[in-house]
Amino acid sequence: MTSGRKAAQRFADTAADLDTFVASIDASGLSKLERSWAYEAALIKLTVAFERLMLEALVAATNNDTGQMSVTLGIRFPKHLTKEVCEYIVTGGRYFDFRGRDGLLRDIKRLVGPKHYLYTSVQQPKYKVALEQLIALRNFAAHESPSSRQSALKALGRNNLASAGSYLKVKGRFIALSKQIQSLASDLQTAAPY
Repeated sequence: MTSGRKAAQRFADTAADLDTFVASIDASGLSKLERSWAYEAALIKLTVAFERLMLEALVAATNNDTGQMSVTLGIRFPKHLTKEVCEYIVTGGRYFDFRGRDGLLRDIKRLVGPKHYLYTSVQQPKYKVALEQLIALRNFAAHESPSSRQSALKALGRNNLASAGSYLKVKGRFIALSKQIQSLASDLQTAAPY
């Protein structure tokens, strides 16, 4: 059986390591550009860890109870499936991807329903801004496209943005964002039955 609690703990450990890494960036003597790039690397790693958390939590949830999937997908599944089958159902055989916070919520709702702890935790208003910023800034750091810039500007409520790293490296913004996502992971860890 897969464990939502263990997935949340793995995320917390990775996020703590990234927070330590970010603290070392500021003391490193790197140039402004190099520091921006290092912050973007940390952002991408934080997002990867969050995506892994969501995938593992969805796999654990669907592994534990297939009832909602049976209703949503119109297929009667046995009560428990293997981890590999659950992961295939969640990902469709591709890498785990979702379109922003709203897309993640749609996926969770489709697979486990709106009353499941995973859905109720992720949809909390207190995490909305952090999730939107995490995803938009990651996309801007990874793609640097005009549309990813616009999405990041919208998520941040700003009119100007040189890069994701240049934004995150000042005023403790990376750590603040990381702490918000860590708080969500803590909620998941507390709510997960195993």
